[in-house]
Amino acid sequence: MEKRLFLAIIICFLILVFYQLLFVKKPPPITSPEGTMEIEKRPEEKLYEKETFPPVDRSREPEKAGEERRTQPVSAEVEKQIFIDTSLYHAVWSNKGGVLQSWRLKEHKNEKNEDLELVPLRSSEINIYPFSLRTEPSSRTEPSSFDKTINSALYKPSISGLELKNGKGGELRFQYADEKGTRVEKIFTFQDGRYDFDVQINVWRNGQKIDPGILWGPGIGNPTPSEQKKRFGSGSGISVFRPQKVTQLKENKYMPLRKWQDLISKNGNSFFYVLWAAYEDNYFAALFLAASQKSMAILIREGPEQAPYFLLSISSPQKAFIGPKDFDVLKEFGYESKKLIKYGFFGFISEILLRALKAIHKVFPNWGLSIIILTIIIKIFLFPLTYSSTKSMAKMQELQPKIKALKARYKKSKTDIAQRRKMNEETMKLYKEHGVNPAGGCLPMLLQLPIFFGFFMLLRQSIEIRHSPFILWVKDLSVSDPYYVTPILMGVTQFISQKMMPTSADPTQARMMLIMPVVMTFLFMSFPSGLVLYWLTNNALQIAQQYIMNRIKQKKKRESHGKRRKK
Repeated sequence: MEKRLFLAIIICFLILVFYQLLFVKKPPPITSPEGTMEIEKRPEEKLYEKETFPPVDRSREPEKAGEERRTQPVSAEVEKQIFIDTSLYHAVWSNKGGVLQSWRLKEHKNEKNEDLELVPLRSSEINIYPFSLRTEPSSRTEPSSFDKTINSALYKPSISGLELKNGKGGELRFQYADEKGTRVEKIFTFQDGRYDFDVQINVWRNGQKIDPGILWGPGIGNPTPSEQKKRFGSGSGISVFRPQKVTQLKENKYMPLRKWQDLISKNGNSFFYVLWAAYEDNYFAALFLAASQKSMAILIREGPEQAPYFLLSISSPQKAFIGPKDFDVLKEFGYESKKLIKYGFFGFISEILLRALKAIHKVFPNWGLSIIILTIIIKIFLFPLTYSSTKSMAKMQELQPKIKALKARYKKSKTDIAQRRKMNEETMKLYKEHGVNPAGGCLPMLLQLPIFFGFFMLLRQSIEIRHSPFILWVKDLSVSDPYYVTPILMGVTQFISQKMMPTSADPTQARMMLIMPVVMTFLFMSFPSGLVLYWLTNNALQIAQQYIMNRIKQKKKRESHGKRRKK
């Protein structure tokens, strides 16, 4: 039983590690400059209720206004930048193409402790910025001449800047038209205190209204190589939500041209009737809500074969969310957007653990200390099962001489089915007489594995843990320990705990089990330090618990021997 459990645990850990090694690759870092501009205050404007899309203002659409209206050129004379500043972010928009050039989060920092930039720096190199338009993304590898025109035109902005405070809202409108019947309107409505904003895109080509896709990319954010190396399972890609189903496509999987060609041959990069689509990494996302009855999302791969880049195109966008994948923020935003946080099969456990951690963190504002306290609470909760398991294992240990005698009596049980059946019957009878459950020792470990995997996914996905320090050298609980101190301590405590536990295994199996702490030490060296802290604390508590139980057991034995001597 213990041997099979040992193999099962090792297989689980190897699956986790090899999955990351095989399927998670690191994109190269890029850098680029920033821009600044003047600020103009804008009065508050009403935003739409949550869970409803903003209605299109048909009075502004000139479909019936006649050719005279459409042929009147509208454009700016020079390129300008428009600065939107709120309590959560500051954004830089350009009237050249009506695109987003910068979106910096004020409450989240990069490794240099600067406001975190979510607009990819590679955008400036390839000259494709978020909110560029693409009319034929599925049939062309390069933008059409029409796309080049509308993405390089100088739009006329409605404002020179917005400074939003105290929950106020404001609107930014870009307009462009030429004498050929091309007309584009981009309308964005922002509100202070929210990462989401309303989006309205109106495009006419040759006087006819069309529905282009807006782009996000290439990628999201600008993680450095050192950050990617330290962070377990980092990577970016798109997630597409259709009714009751989220489909994910990761960049690293489709970097090889052959893999990409296989995907597009099956039309696997295109999605219809989309409720929302997002470009995301572990902690941040650019999400776009769409009108599902006519929306389409496409993953686009462009650039040289050796260093391709990926873009997300989505049609009929009505809202955008650019910010952290914070569980509470996404839950408040609605539209099933919390499905962006992928906790996996044991997701419900991760959610419970996250809520418990947040509650503890309000009292003890240190995430490492909160993990320790939560581990103690879990240990107390599982104590009845652990105590019963330890007693069962102790009884199994006491029964070993009798079990060995049975095996000696039925020497031919390996080849003789009748003898094997008889030996099994007598063994089970022996267990029953002494009140022993042969599987009882495995139950606490089996219960701890879902909690372990719940913690693993929590620390990998939850924005709250990102850049959260514990003590001294542990500066970020979401990445591995840089000096491997906690994994080594975890291995030592695992060894001590294992030696103290009663075992029913034969000497050969017992020696094999001693390899487990060594294997786990090497595995945990690449795991988030928060997860290692959980397991280390659990081991320390197990040692203390086993010490007390061993003392109680010895005391009972002495009392039992004393009574026999008196008789």
